Amino acid sequence: MSDYLIKALAYGGLVRAYAVDATQTVTEAQKRHDTWNTSSAALGRTLVGSLLLGGTLKGDDKLTVKVEGDGPAGAIIVDSNGHGDVKGYIKNPHLSLPLNEAGKIDVRGAVGTKGMFTVIKDLGLKEPFSGQTPIVSGELGEDFTYYLAVSEQIPSAVGLSVLVDTDDSIKTAGGFMLQMMPGATEEIVTAIETNLANMPKVSDLLDAGKKPEEILDTLLPDTDLMILEEKAVQFKCDCSKDKFAEAIIALGPDEIEAMIKEDHGAEAVCAFCGNKYEYSEADLTALMQEATK
Repeated sequence: MSDYLIKALAYGGLVRAYAVDATQTVTEAQKRHDTWNTSSAALGRTLVGSLLLGGTLKGDDKLTVKVEGDGPAGAIIVDSNGHGDVKGYIKNPHLSLPLNEAGKIDVRGAVGTKGMFTVIKDLGLKEPFSGQTPIVSGELGEDFTYYLAVSEQIPSAVGLSVLVDTDDSIKTAGGFMLQMMPGATEEIVTAIETNLANMPKVSDLLDAGKKPEEILDTLLPDTDLMILEEKAVQFKCDCSKDKFAEAIIALGPDEIEAMIKEDHGAEAVCAFCGNKYEYSEADLTALMQEATK
């Protein structure tokens, strides 16, 4: 079954609830970037979190999540949009750290505990919205939660989970996001906190065959869920040879001429998806002419 995200309301509209199965999406990212287990978990969690944030967007609206910690993983950059598309990369894809004290993949050790968590939203307005908070955990679920509470003033709970198999392949990946709306009572918050404390990992639920709507039922058993939307999600990059050509033109004729003389061509590699685009001397000569106009 293809990956999808569920958007719902709970407690009479006082809680917005999202859940996503992103197993195939994270699998695609793992294959494209050849990530090892710790990098897979860190990048995968960021992809899942960005899909959940993307679930709040409409259509062509888009956002970028930047996780820039002091750990060996380096920067993690992910783009998502209102259509359910996501793409991303991690600076150090080949990271396989020892398991943490709980016997789990050490995402905190990879990301680090110091640095910045940034979300940039392009909502089609004159200026994009940008919010930034310090990394508070490095486990990433808590970092998404803290960002929403501090930068967007929305009390939230975000759970992100990636189950990596022994051969570095992705077994399951998914997550949930709950957002308290104005009017949510202390009783509702307490009930949700109790459910969260007793909730299995999302990746384990997915591994047991649970679907996103069943994950929300598990998380919110004492309320009637109203499903608002079911949306397909996928790893999708919008790079193209023409887009990279525009970037080459922007370098200017002198730089392009140097490529022709020194390298007799050029190769562009997309950081987000790994696609490669070749430019012959003839291609570059045409682009150089464009750059002189």
